Amino acid sequence: MTNHDEAAPVRPSTLAWVRRHLGPGERIVRAETLHGGATADMRRLTIGTRDGGTRHLVLRSFVDPTRQGPAEDLLHREAGALTALTGTDVSAPALVAVDPTAAHCAYPSLLMTHLPGRTVLADEGLETRLPLLARQLVAIHAVRPAVRPREYVALTTADTVVTPETADPAVWNAAIDVIRPPAPRYEGRFLHRDFQPGNVLFGPPPDDPTGTADPRITGVVDWAAASWGPTDLDVAHCSTNLALLHGPQWGLRFTETYQEAGGTLAPTAAERLYWQVRAPLAFSEEVQWVAQPWQEAGRTELTTPTMEERLNAYLTSLMHSPN
Repeated sequence: MTNHDEAAPVRPSTLAWVRRHLGPGERIVRAETLHGGATADMRRLTIGTRDGGTRHLVLRSFVDPTRQGPAEDLLHREAGALTALTGTDVSAPALVAVDPTAAHCAYPSLLMTHLPGRTVLADEGLETRLPLLARQLVAIHAVRPAVRPREYVALTTADTVVTPETADPAVWNAAIDVIRPPAPRYEGRFLHRDFQPGNVLFGPPPDDPTGTADPRITGVVDWAAASWGPTDLDVAHCSTNLALLHGPQWGLRFTETYQEAGGTLAPTAAERLYWQVRAPLAFSEEVQWVAQPWQEAGRTELTTPTMEERLNAYLTSLMHSPN
Protein backbone atom coordinates (compact mmCIF):
# COMPACT_ATOMS: atom_id res chain seq x y z
CA MET A 1 0.00 0.00 0.00
CA THR A 2 1.20 3.52 -0.82
CA ASN A 3 0.62 6.08 1.93
CA HIS A 4 -0.07 9.55 0.46
CA ASP A 5 -0.30 11.29 3.79
CA GLU A 6 1.75 13.78 5.76
CA ALA A 7 0.25 12.39 9.00
CA ALA A 8 1.03 9.08 10.65
CA PRO A 9 0.23 6.04 8.48
CA VAL A 10 -2.71 3.80 9.23
CA ARG A 11 -1.64 1.26 11.85
CA PRO A 12 -1.10 -2.36 10.70
CA SER A 13 -3.81 -3.75 12.99
CA THR A 14 -6.33 -1.31 11.53
CA LEU A 15 -5.32 -2.17 7.96
CA ALA A 16 -5.74 -5.86 8.75
CA TRP A 17 -9.25 -5.15 10.09
CA VAL A 18 -10.16 -3.21 6.96
CA ARG A 19 -8.91 -6.02 4.72
CA ARG A 20 -11.23 -8.47 6.44
CA HIS A 21 -14.16 -6.38 5.23
CA LEU A 22 -13.12 -6.13 1.58
CA GLY A 23 -14.49 -8.21 -1.25
CA PRO A 24 -12.70 -11.18 -2.86
CA GLY A 25 -9.58 -10.07 -4.72
CA GLU A 26 -9.71 -6.49 -3.36
CA ARG A 27 -6.74 -4.73 -1.78
CA ILE A 28 -5.90 -1.37 -0.21
CA VAL A 29 -3.71 0.64 -2.58
CA ARG A 30 -3.70 4.12 -1.02
CA ALA A 31 -4.64 6.04 2.14
CA GLU A 32 -5.17 9.80 2.09
CA THR A 33 -6.04 12.20 4.88
CA LEU A 34 -9.39 13.96 4.56
CA HIS A 35 -9.09 17.42 6.08
CA GLY A 36 -11.82 19.46 7.74
CA GLY A 37 -12.83 17.09 10.51
CA ALA A 38 -12.65 18.38 14.05
CA THR A 39 -13.27 15.28 16.15
CA ALA A 40 -11.60 12.32 14.42
CA ASP A 41 -8.93 11.28 11.95
CA MET A 42 -10.50 10.70 8.54
CA ARG A 43 -8.82 8.69 5.77
CA ARG A 44 -10.01 7.96 2.26
CA LEU A 45 -8.91 4.48 1.28
CA THR A 46 -8.55 3.63 -2.39
CA ILE A 47 -9.48 0.00 -2.91
CA GLY A 48 -8.23 -1.93 -5.92
CA THR A 49 -10.99 -4.21 -7.21
CA ARG A 50 -10.76 -7.65 -8.72
CA ASP A 51 -11.47 -6.38 -12.24
CA GLY A 52 -8.66 -3.83 -12.14
CA GLY A 53 -10.80 -0.84 -11.18
CA THR A 54 -10.95 1.14 -7.95
CA ARG A 55 -13.48 2.23 -5.37
CA HIS A 56 -13.20 4.29 -2.18
CA LEU A 57 -13.98 3.76 1.48
CA VAL A 58 -13.66 6.17 4.40
CA LEU A 59 -12.00 5.20 7.68
CA ARG A 60 -12.96 7.24 10.73
CA SER A 61 -10.72 6.76 13.80
CA PHE A 62 -10.90 8.46 17.17
CA VAL A 63 -7.25 8.88 18.12
CA ASP A 64 -7.71 11.48 20.87
CA PRO A 65 -10.44 12.19 23.44
CA THR A 66 -13.30 14.31 22.11
CA ARG A 67 -15.50 17.05 23.52
CA GLN A 68 -18.55 15.09 22.40
CA GLY A 69 -18.05 12.13 24.69
CA PRO A 70 -16.49 8.65 24.64
CA ALA A 71 -15.49 7.36 21.21
CA GLU A 72 -17.36 4.09 21.82
CA ASP A 73 -20.62 5.96 22.28
CA LEU A 74 -20.05 8.18 19.23
CA LEU A 75 -19.29 5.23 16.96
CA HIS A 76 -22.30 3.25 18.18
CA ARG A 77 -24.48 6.28 17.44
CA GLU A 78 -22.97 6.82 13.99
CA ALA A 79 -23.34 3.15 13.08
CA GLY A 80 -26.96 3.25 14.23
CA ALA A 81 -27.66 6.42 12.27
CA LEU A 82 -26.13 5.09 9.04
CA THR A 83 -28.18 1.94 9.41
CA ALA A 84 -31.36 3.93 10.03
CA LEU A 85 -30.75 6.10 6.96
CA THR A 86 -30.44 3.16 4.57
CA GLY A 87 -33.25 3.36 2.02
CA THR A 88 -34.38 6.86 3.04
CA ASP A 89 -34.38 10.11 1.07
CA VAL A 90 -31.21 11.20 2.89
CA SER A 91 -27.96 10.39 1.10
CA ALA A 92 -25.48 9.21 3.74
CA PRO A 93 -22.53 6.80 3.72
CA ALA A 94 -23.32 3.11 4.01
CA LEU A 95 -21.91 1.33 7.04
CA VAL A 96 -19.28 -1.29 6.22
CA ALA A 97 -17.95 -2.17 9.69
CA VAL A 98 -17.44 -0.66 13.12
CA ASP A 99 -14.97 -1.40 15.94
CA PRO A 100 -16.13 0.95 18.73
CA THR A 101 -13.89 -0.48 21.46
CA ALA A 102 -10.72 -0.89 19.36
CA ALA A 103 -10.91 -4.65 19.84
CA HIS A 104 -9.26 -5.12 16.43
CA CYS A 105 -8.01 -1.67 15.42
CA ALA A 106 -5.36 0.59 16.92
CA TYR A 107 -8.11 3.09 17.78
CA PRO A 108 -11.93 3.02 17.90
CA SER A 109 -12.87 3.08 14.21
CA LEU A 110 -15.69 2.97 11.68
CA LEU A 111 -15.48 2.00 8.01
CA MET A 112 -18.03 3.35 5.55
CA THR A 113 -18.56 3.99 1.86
CA HIS A 114 -17.26 7.19 0.25
CA LEU A 115 -19.71 9.74 -1.13
CA PRO A 116 -18.97 11.97 -4.13
CA GLY A 117 -18.91 15.74 -3.81
CA ARG A 118 -17.13 18.36 -1.73
CA THR A 119 -17.87 20.78 1.07
CA VAL A 120 -18.47 24.39 0.01
CA LEU A 121 -17.69 27.10 2.56
CA ALA A 122 -17.36 30.11 0.25
CA ASP A 123 -19.68 33.11 0.44
CA GLU A 124 -20.23 32.95 -3.32
CA GLY A 125 -23.33 31.00 -4.27
CA LEU A 126 -24.79 30.87 -0.76
CA GLU A 127 -28.11 32.25 -1.98
CA THR A 128 -28.49 29.12 -4.12
CA ARG A 129 -27.22 26.65 -1.52
CA LEU A 130 -29.36 27.91 1.37
CA PRO A 131 -32.69 26.38 0.22
CA LEU A 132 -30.88 23.14 -0.62
CA LEU A 133 -29.55 22.97 2.93
CA ALA A 134 -33.00 23.71 4.33
CA ARG A 135 -34.74 21.04 2.25
CA GLN A 136 -32.06 18.52 3.20
CA LEU A 137 -32.58 19.20 6.89
CA VAL A 138 -36.34 18.84 6.50
CA ALA A 139 -35.71 15.42 4.91
CA ILE A 140 -33.49 14.40 7.82
CA HIS A 141 -36.18 15.36 10.32
CA ALA A 142 -38.70 13.31 8.36
CA VAL A 143 -36.77 10.07 8.96
CA ARG A 144 -38.59 7.70 11.30
CA PRO A 145 -36.00 5.14 12.45
CA ALA A 146 -37.08 1.73 13.69
CA VAL A 147 -34.76 2.26 16.65
CA ARG A 148 -34.55 5.80 17.99
CA PRO A 149 -31.14 7.26 18.72
CA ARG A 150 -30.53 8.47 22.26
CA GLU A 151 -32.17 11.66 23.50
CA TYR A 152 -30.21 14.81 22.76
CA VAL A 153 -27.74 16.12 25.34
CA ALA A 154 -27.12 19.85 25.79
CA LEU A 155 -23.90 20.41 27.72
CA THR A 156 -24.09 24.21 27.91
CA THR A 157 -25.73 25.68 31.00
CA ALA A 158 -26.38 29.24 32.07
CA ASP A 159 -23.30 28.98 34.29
CA THR A 160 -20.85 27.72 31.66
CA VAL A 161 -21.37 30.37 28.97
CA VAL A 162 -18.24 32.34 28.13
CA THR A 163 -19.12 35.93 27.21
CA PRO A 164 -16.66 37.38 24.65
CA GLU A 165 -14.70 40.36 25.97
CA THR A 166 -16.03 42.65 23.25
CA ALA A 167 -19.65 41.53 23.60
CA ASP A 168 -22.53 43.53 25.00
CA PRO A 169 -22.91 42.18 28.57
CA ALA A 170 -26.55 43.25 28.82
CA VAL A 171 -27.52 41.28 25.70
CA TRP A 172 -25.59 38.21 26.78
CA ASN A 173 -26.95 38.27 30.32
CA ALA A 174 -30.48 38.50 28.93
CA ALA A 175 -29.80 35.56 26.59
CA ILE A 176 -28.33 33.52 29.43
CA ASP A 177 -31.49 34.15 31.45
CA VAL A 178 -33.52 32.73 28.54
CA ILE A 179 -31.91 29.28 28.99
CA ARG A 180 -32.04 29.18 32.80
CA PRO A 181 -35.52 27.59 32.98
CA PRO A 182 -36.06 23.94 32.02
CA ALA A 183 -36.24 23.21 28.30
CA PRO A 184 -39.68 23.62 26.69
CA ARG A 185 -41.69 20.52 25.89
CA TYR A 186 -41.16 19.31 22.33
CA GLU A 187 -42.13 16.68 19.80
CA GLY A 188 -39.06 14.57 19.12
CA ARG A 189 -37.55 14.07 15.68
CA PHE A 190 -34.47 12.39 14.22
CA LEU A 191 -31.60 14.89 14.46
CA HIS A 192 -28.17 15.10 12.89
CA ARG A 193 -26.94 17.40 15.72
CA ASP A 194 -24.05 18.79 13.68
CA PHE A 195 -25.81 19.74 10.46
CA GLN A 196 -23.78 22.58 8.94
CA PRO A 197 -21.97 23.34 5.66
CA GLY A 198 -18.85 21.47 6.73
CA ASN A 199 -20.82 18.21 6.86
CA VAL A 200 -22.74 18.59 3.59
CA LEU A 201 -21.29 17.53 0.24
CA PHE A 202 -22.18 19.34 -2.96
CA GLY A 203 -21.69 18.31 -6.56
CA PRO A 204 -22.87 19.33 -10.02
CA PRO A 205 -26.12 17.86 -11.41
CA PRO A 206 -25.66 14.54 -13.27
CA ASP A 207 -26.38 16.23 -16.62
CA ASP A 208 -23.82 18.98 -15.99
CA PRO A 209 -20.48 17.40 -15.02
CA THR A 210 -18.68 20.70 -15.60
CA GLY A 211 -20.44 22.21 -12.58
CA THR A 212 -21.58 25.35 -14.38
CA ALA A 213 -25.22 24.84 -13.41
CA ASP A 214 -26.69 25.02 -9.92
CA PRO A 215 -25.19 22.54 -7.44
CA ARG A 216 -26.96 19.67 -5.74
CA ILE A 217 -26.39 17.97 -2.40
CA THR A 218 -24.68 14.62 -2.90
CA GLY A 219 -24.58 13.57 0.73
CA VAL A 220 -24.50 14.37 4.44
CA VAL A 221 -21.65 13.04 6.59
CA ASP A 222 -20.56 12.89 10.25
CA TRP A 223 -23.48 11.26 12.04
CA ALA A 224 -21.64 10.59 15.31
CA ALA A 225 -23.88 12.95 17.27
CA ALA A 226 -27.21 11.72 15.84
CA SER A 227 -29.92 12.17 18.46
CA TRP A 228 -33.64 12.41 19.14
CA GLY A 229 -35.00 15.83 20.04
CA PRO A 230 -36.59 19.08 18.81
CA THR A 231 -36.02 20.17 15.22
CA ASP A 232 -35.14 23.60 16.64
CA LEU A 233 -31.80 22.21 17.85
CA ASP A 234 -30.58 21.32 14.35
CA VAL A 235 -31.91 24.54 12.85
CA ALA A 236 -30.33 26.71 15.54
CA HIS A 237 -27.00 24.90 15.21
CA CYS A 238 -26.88 25.30 11.43
CA SER A 239 -28.06 28.91 11.67
CA THR A 240 -25.24 29.75 14.07
CA ASN A 241 -22.67 28.11 11.80
CA LEU A 242 -23.97 30.11 8.85
CA ALA A 243 -23.86 33.31 10.90
CA LEU A 244 -20.21 32.68 11.77
CA LEU A 245 -19.22 31.59 8.27
CA HIS A 246 -21.08 34.17 6.23
CA GLY A 247 -22.49 36.85 8.52
CA PRO A 248 -25.28 37.16 11.11
CA GLN A 249 -28.02 37.84 8.55
CA TRP A 250 -27.58 34.37 7.07
CA GLY A 251 -28.36 32.71 10.39
CA LEU A 252 -31.72 34.43 10.48
CA ARG A 253 -32.31 33.66 6.81
CA PHE A 254 -31.76 29.94 7.31
CA THR A 255 -34.41 29.72 10.02
CA GLU A 256 -36.91 31.34 7.65
CA THR A 257 -35.81 29.16 4.72
CA TYR A 258 -36.21 25.98 6.78
CA GLN A 259 -39.82 26.89 7.53
CA GLU A 260 -40.46 27.83 3.90
CA ALA A 261 -39.17 24.35 2.96
CA GLY A 262 -41.86 22.76 5.12
CA GLY A 263 -39.96 22.43 8.39
CA THR A 264 -41.74 22.92 11.70
CA LEU A 265 -40.31 24.67 14.75
CA ALA A 266 -41.56 25.21 18.30
CA PRO A 267 -45.07 26.73 18.37
CA THR A 268 -44.41 29.91 20.37
CA ALA A 269 -41.89 32.73 20.01
CA ALA A 270 -40.58 32.19 23.54
CA GLU A 271 -39.97 28.49 22.94
CA ARG A 272 -38.23 29.16 19.62
CA LEU A 273 -36.01 31.78 21.26
CA TYR A 274 -34.92 29.28 23.92
CA TRP A 275 -33.47 26.95 21.28
CA GLN A 276 -32.21 29.76 19.04
CA VAL A 277 -30.01 31.40 21.69
CA ARG A 278 -28.84 28.12 23.18
CA ALA A 279 -26.75 27.40 20.07
CA PRO A 280 -24.69 30.64 19.96
CA LEU A 281 -24.27 30.54 23.73
CA ALA A 282 -22.81 27.04 23.34
CA PHE A 283 -20.49 28.21 20.57
CA SER A 284 -19.07 30.89 22.86
CA GLU A 285 -17.22 28.20 24.82
CA GLU A 286 -15.26 26.95 21.80
CA VAL A 287 -15.03 29.64 19.11
CA GLN A 288 -11.37 28.94 18.40
CA TRP A 289 -11.99 25.19 18.08
CA VAL A 290 -14.88 25.77 15.67
CA ALA A 291 -12.83 28.13 13.48
CA GLN A 292 -9.85 25.80 13.03
CA PRO A 293 -11.23 23.44 10.33
CA TRP A 294 -12.69 26.41 8.43
CA GLN A 295 -9.32 28.14 8.43
CA GLU A 296 -7.65 24.93 7.24
CA ALA A 297 -10.20 24.81 4.41
CA GLY A 298 -9.14 28.25 3.21
CA ARG A 299 -11.28 30.66 5.23
CA THR A 300 -8.21 32.19 6.89
CA GLU A 301 -10.00 35.47 7.54
CA LEU A 302 -12.19 33.75 10.14
CA THR A 303 -9.96 34.59 13.08
CA THR A 304 -11.09 34.23 16.67
CA PRO A 305 -11.83 37.99 17.03
CA THR A 306 -13.86 37.95 13.79
CA MET A 307 -15.84 34.93 14.94
CA GLU A 308 -16.52 36.49 18.34
CA GLU A 309 -17.70 39.69 16.66
CA ARG A 310 -20.08 37.76 14.41
CA LEU A 311 -21.29 35.63 17.30
CA ASN A 312 -22.10 38.72 19.33
CA ALA A 313 -23.88 40.35 16.40
CA TYR A 314 -25.93 37.22 15.72
CA LEU A 315 -26.97 36.76 19.35
CA THR A 316 -27.90 40.45 19.50
CA SER A 317 -30.06 40.07 16.38
CA LEU A 318 -31.83 37.08 17.92
CA MET A 319 -32.57 38.94 21.15
CA HIS A 320 -33.97 41.90 19.18
CA SER A 321 -35.90 39.78 16.68
CA PRO A 322 -39.70 39.50 16.93
CA ASN A 323 -39.27 35.74 16.26
